[in-house]
Amino acid sequence: MVIMDTDLHASRVVHPTERIVTGRVLRLLEGYPREVRVGQPVLVAVLTAAGVVGLLMLLLRSLLANVGGGARRSFKELKKGPEFLVTPVRLRDRAERLVEVELHGHLPQSALHPGDHVQVTLRPQPDADLPPKIERIVNLTTGQLLTPRTATVWSHLGPALLLQATVGAVLLFGIAACSVLG
Repeated sequence: MVIMDTDLHASRVVHPTERIVTGRVLRLLEGYPREVRVGQPVLVAVLTAAGVVGLLMLLLRSLLANVGGGARRSFKELKKGPEFLVTPVRLRDRAERLVEVELHGHLPQSALHPGDHVQVTLRPQPDADLPPKIERIVNLTTGQLLTPRTATVWSHLGPALLLQATVGAVLLFGIAACSVLG
């Protein structure tokens, strides 16, 4: 004869649907890397505009001297996109539900500990199977306001390439305006 204890049950992990969840941090799970996707149209536009300036700089270098340029990343490397850290976080909310959310990016090591009372602002992810991501954390235990930061497409492309693309776009628009006007 098997006796089943109905009082024992495993808490089921749920993905919260609320925008703001208040609860206690139970556990920070092992983090893993995830890649930011770089849209091909954006990348082609930036590289095309930057290519105009690149050609002008190449011409200028060949006329002045044999000055070496910086190392360029390939289209494949740029399309791959940057990686950022994803840390699953388990919370026990006010309704005593076990909820899982994702922390994208980095926080100071001392910012969040198991047992801390927190209020998290969440945003749903494009993939409905993934838990919502944390936009902001108010650590009510320490009084800290925390905003995780991740790599973006723009930080991945880098200021030098974006500046070169901006100058190239201005040159292209200038040439187009001159040809239309005159």
